[in-house]
Formats: sequence, structure tokens, C-alpha cells
Amino acid sequence: MPTHHQPSTARSWLFAPGDSEKKMTKAMEGTADIVLIDLEDAVATENKQLARTMVHDFIKANPAQRDRLWVRINPFDGPYTLGDLAAIMPAQPGGIMLPKVYGRADVEKLDHCLSALEVANGIEEGSTPVIVLITETAEAMFHTGSYKGAPRVVALTWGAEDLADSIGASSNRNPDGSYSFTYELARSLTVLGAAAAGVTAIETISADFKDLEALRIRATSVRRDGFRGMLAIHPAQVDVINAAFTPTDEEIAEAQEVVDIFAANPGVGAIGYKGGMLDRPYLARAERLLRQAGKL
Repeated sequence: MPTHHQPSTARSWLFAPGDSEKKMTKAMEGTADIVLIDLEDAVATENKQLARTMVHDFIKANPAQRDRLWVRINPFDGPYTLGDLAAIMPAQPGGIMLPKVYGRADVEKLDHCLSALEVANGIEEGSTPVIVLITETAEAMFHTGSYKGAPRVVALTWGAEDLADSIGASSNRNPDGSYSFTYELARSLTVLGAAAAGVTAIETISADFKDLEALRIRATSVRRDGFRGMLAIHPAQVDVINAAFTPTDEEIAEAQEVVDIFAANPGVGAIGYKGGMLDRPYLARAERLLRQAGKL
């Protein structure tokens, strides 16, 4: 009963509305590592039931792509969650995104629901992985470090818009367009929470899908901070995100050089390198980058 999974290696997570077969198909036919079919914010209340049927049929019709086809369900604080799960799980989606959590208890509740539906539909119990949006409610901000060992969780991500609504803010931006303190705190707590849980940190969306240069700069920056992928709202963003979160040849070569130096000097805690000193944290970072690149 494998309720614990390896951290996700997906770089790009592209949303597609669950009530548009055209947009789901376009997203699937693109280069996104994960297609996040949305039953929550992208679907109006009056279309929820129709979207469930469409999403089930779409996943069922594309079994070769199933591992890439994840679903963002509605949150547990509304009336749609169980209906979403009951409708889509017979199609065996690749994974589930859980939004607007209040803490780890919501993840554990989802685990119980998924286990029952997996068994009922002949799916291996515990096999459906989960990504969690951990900063969309004020309460959730106080629990961002609580996901270590949480069942099924392979990645954590964050959101700024619902958090602003949760705390009654009129804006989440500074006059220059950057996120204000509370939302930068949410970003930091996400990468820290993911590290504590041993799962992947995924950066939130960039709403301006036409400004690809700004996207590239931001993705490159958050990758340095420890994020390993990013949410996308438009297919045009996917290739930029994939490139930004893929180690370059130069980075791979330098990491390999660091690993080789330590391998040639076993038992050494620190070693000279290019006029400076390397210690074990440098080795750990080099090994992590090589694993990310599939070289280790």
C-alpha cells in the first residue's frame, strides 16, 4: 500500500479548464510535464457537474497520457470535493491537486477518500500522488512545516490570490508590482516546508502570460532559491519554465567536477577548488543537481 511516493521531478504544471475539451487537448498535446485539469476556479458553479463528466471522459480516452493528467479538485471547505473525486477516480488520473487546505488534516482526509475510491475502482491503493496548495488560507500559513510524512504528497506549492482574500487584503502587490511581505513569506514558507517534508517545491503562477522574459527571470531566480518547477496558466509559458528548471551543460559539468574532486579525496571534509574552499554542503548540492539532471 504505497501511500508515500518519491518527490516529483516535474518542472512545468500547466492548468487547463475542465469544461473545455479544446483547452485540455491543447495542454495535453504540448510539452508540459504535468497537465493540471481544473475543476475548481476555472469552472463556474453551474458547470461543475458537466466538467466532472468531461474530465473523466478525457482522461479515460487518453490512457497513454494518464500519468501526466492530474486534476485540481475543489477544496474540502465547499460542497464539491467528494463529488469531484467520485466522478474522476474511475478514470485513474495521474494525480490530484488539493487547494485551499487549512493544514495537514486536509491531506490526511484526502488520503482516506482516495484509498476508498481506489479500492472501489480496482486501482492500487495509495498509488495516486498529491500536490498541495499550502498557503491559500491564513490558517494554512501556520502549518506549512507540518507535511513531513504526509501520505501521497510529492510536491507543495503556493498561491497568492486566495491568500489575499483569506486575510482581507485589498492587494498582494507593492507599487512596483512585486509581491508584498506576506506573500513573499508564503513563498519562503513553501520552499522551507517542502524541504522539511522531503518533497518538491513548485513556484506559483505568473499571471502575465505574454511577458515571457519576466517569466524566465522569475523562474531562474526561484530555482536558485530551491524551487524545482512552476505552475503555468498558458501553453506559451511551458517551454520557458522547462528550460529554466533544467540544469545547463555548464552546471552539470561543474557539479560533476565537484563530485569527482571529493571522490578522488575520500574522507576529506573540505578541499581547495578554484582559489576557494569546498565543504560537504557543496558536494550535497552538486549531487542533487546531477540527480535532477539524471546524471547520478
